[in-house]
Amino acid sequence: MTQHPGKPAGLADPHDLDLFEFARSGRQAAGLVRVSQLPRMLNEVPAEAPERESAFTWQAEGTTQPELQDDGTEGPQPYLRLAIHGSAWLECQRCLAPYSQAFNVDAIYRIVNTEAEAEEFPLDEDEVDVIVGSAHFDLVDLIEEELLLNLPLVPKHEVCPEVHESLVSGAAGEEGDEAAEDEAEEGGEPARPNPFAALEALKKGGSGGEKH
Repeated sequence: MTQHPGKPAGLADPHDLDLFEFARSGRQAAGLVRVSQLPRMLNEVPAEAPERESAFTWQAEGTTQPELQDDGTEGPQPYLRLAIHGSAWLECQRCLAPYSQAFNVDAIYRIVNTEAEAEEFPLDEDEVDVIVGSAHFDLVDLIEEELLLNLPLVPKHEVCPEVHESLVSGAAGEEGDEAAEDEAEEGGEPARPNPFAALEALKKGGSGGEKH
């Protein structure tokens, strides 16, 4: 598959994608999206950042797997796999200076027809998310949503060049800052299960459509 940054393979417009056809035909696509194209992510970039125009690469793959339908028959269930890689500038909450945060997202989605179907999907299926598909699906909006969900709970350098004076003064001082750090780390989200394991398990049930 030939990939051209900014021109997804096999897609006329990632803002207007027939998601059901994409999955049914087992298609693949890849492209590049800039932070300036993602207004909500752009809001997270501090004004003091060295640059605001960083970019993310993405790859998408559609597939179907045979599943039992409501009428008791077996039918193809569409799925989407999405991978996003890149970095964006955020503000460190420890020293208040900009730093570059890496993003590496790998997600699998079960595609359903309506919001009602999405709400009925079991909540304990951690490895697979559910999205409502359409013939005019905005893939870029889904990319932005995933990036926002993967923002760190407490953005910070691994090692700050210096700690902002406002965080080491007063009664709390450095001890207060360390306590806040420990609390944030303890309250952080648990590691997300590997989505590729779910994809492999799905593929054991049958092969998807032919890739183009």
